[in-house]
Amino acid sequence: MFPSLRLLLVEDDELFRLGLEVKLQQESGIEIVAEAEDGETAVEMVQRHALDVVLLDVGLPGIGGVEACRQIKQQNPQLPVLVLTSHSQKSLIARLIAAGAAGYCLKGIAAETLILAIRSVAAGASWWDRTATTEIRTTFEHNPDTSEAIATPAESTLPLTQREQEILALIAAGKSNQEIASTLYITPGTVRVHVHTIIQKLGVRDRTQAAVLAIQKKWIAGG
Repeated sequence: MFPSLRLLLVEDDELFRLGLEVKLQQESGIEIVAEAEDGETAVEMVQRHALDVVLLDVGLPGIGGVEACRQIKQQNPQLPVLVLTSHSQKSLIARLIAAGAAGYCLKGIAAETLILAIRSVAAGASWWDRTATTEIRTTFEHNPDTSEAIATPAESTLPLTQREQEILALIAAGKSNQEIASTLYITPGTVRVHVHTIIQKLGVRDRTQAAVLAIQKKWIAGG
């Protein structure tokens, strides 16, 4: 039995936060260990609690969600932050990437999708929709010298997390999802989530194209 994911819930809208609590508490394997209603408190809670993931509303009072995310990642670079937002404007996406967010979900999505997103970022994946992945690719293609401006610290050369880069290298080596799972000591289901994210981010049709692109761009060794 895997230990529960320890989650910090940051949302200033009390009714919406209570609704999230109900949904998350019904899910086995997720434990809300702390809550906050503003950015400053969220940053403080990260210092107080051992956490696996932060679910953070972008429209917070005080320093705001983007700055709260930035400060949380400065304190704890390995702690994934999943952002909740009402819209997905390109300017916001760029700011979230620069702040180190692992992804975002639009408010109003199905509870099952939110749970999957939480589990995915906690496992080391990222969670960007088609709008965001298009923006990420466009920025990297047209601003190769300034990619660090929108990348998290570990993503200064390509828009993939460290774990995604490891999986991409194994894909290029011809490994199956089961073999990748065994190599990295993760579940095949987690590998599938990562592979889907990699394909989305790189804008390719399948894992083979992802591997070819990675070798062409010299993101990984070709052999």
